[in-house]
Formats: sequence, C-alpha cells, structure tokens
Amino acid sequence: MLTEQIAVTLAVVDALDALGVPYAIGGSFASALHGVMRATMDADLVADLRLEHVEPLAQVLGDAFYADAEMMRDAIRRHGSFNLIHLDTMFKVDVFVAKPRAFDRSQLARRQLHLLSEHPERHAYVTSAEDIILSKLEWYRMGSEVSDRQWRDVLGVLKVQGNRLDRGYLHRMSVELDVTDLLEKVLEEAG
Repeated sequence: MLTEQIAVTLAVVDALDALGVPYAIGGSFASALHGVMRATMDADLVADLRLEHVEPLAQVLGDAFYADAEMMRDAIRRHGSFNLIHLDTMFKVDVFVAKPRAFDRSQLARRQLHLLSEHPERHAYVTSAEDIILSKLEWYRMGSEVSDRQWRDVLGVLKVQGNRLDRGYLHRMSVELDVTDLLEKVLEEAG
C-alpha cells in the first residue's frame, strides 16, 4: 500500500484503539502482507463495534473523514458494513462489523500485530494468514465464484505461507463458512 493509504488506515485504527474497539485489518491489505502485493483502492477492517461507539468514533475521526453516524448504526444493527472516506485523499476504509459467529470471534482473537510504517514506527492488528484465506474464500463464494482477484490473493497467501499455515484450523473453519470445497480446490491448485 502507498504511504498515504497506510496513514489513512492508521488514523482509523487510532480512532478504534482510542475507543477500545477490537479490530483487525483484512482484505487485500492483509493478503498482501501474508502473500503477494497488489494495488488496492480501499482498506478493509473487521471491528467489534457497538452502538455506544458511534458518536465517539465520529467525533474522534472529526472533520478529516466522511463518517455517516446513521450508516454506522445501521451496519451495527445488522452486522453489516459501512465506509469511512478520508476527505483529503478520498481513500476509503470499509469497516465490517463483527458478526455473532465463531469465525468473526476467532479472527479478532487470532489477529497479529504487524509493523505497517517505519518512519515513524507504527504497528496495527492484521488478520492472520489463515483467516484472510478463509474470508477471501467466503467473499469468492458470495461473489458467485467469479473474482479472479480474490482467488489469486488466496493462492498468493498459500504459496508464500506454505507449511506455516495451520491446516487443521483452515479445515475446521471452512466447514463453518461452507467453503470446504473451495479450500480443497485452492489447496490443490497451490500445490
């Protein structure tokens, strides 16, 4: 990711940290950290947001972001997503509210602290390699299994991480997400 995109993502992370909201950076950002780099037009976060976080979050983000409080409340109620748009750069951060299911709880429990910026040194929580594989397979399935980008991202993580992956965890969670067939297919393709 470009320095500007990292800075915007870290501004959102800082706001979540200030409110004590557990989060993990996911999406293409996470798959690039664990696999193969590719350009992205936004950042994705999964966060355990509650209704009581909405007003403070909007205040912490201030005038730097477009942050629609009603959109946030709606996303929290339905465990959906909303976006935050950095007004100076128009870079978008999509926030996915954690669903009440084992996979979302596990993603947040297994998140890993990564160095995102060296000057100044900044760390943030990122989805584990296994969880980004699973979430991208779920997105691939929800998108009618046609997104070459999602599939390539998964292949990239599998090839780079190789034997470091917890295969047992991948198989257990693939059952919950109903992507076992896709996991088997992509593991075979990755070799």
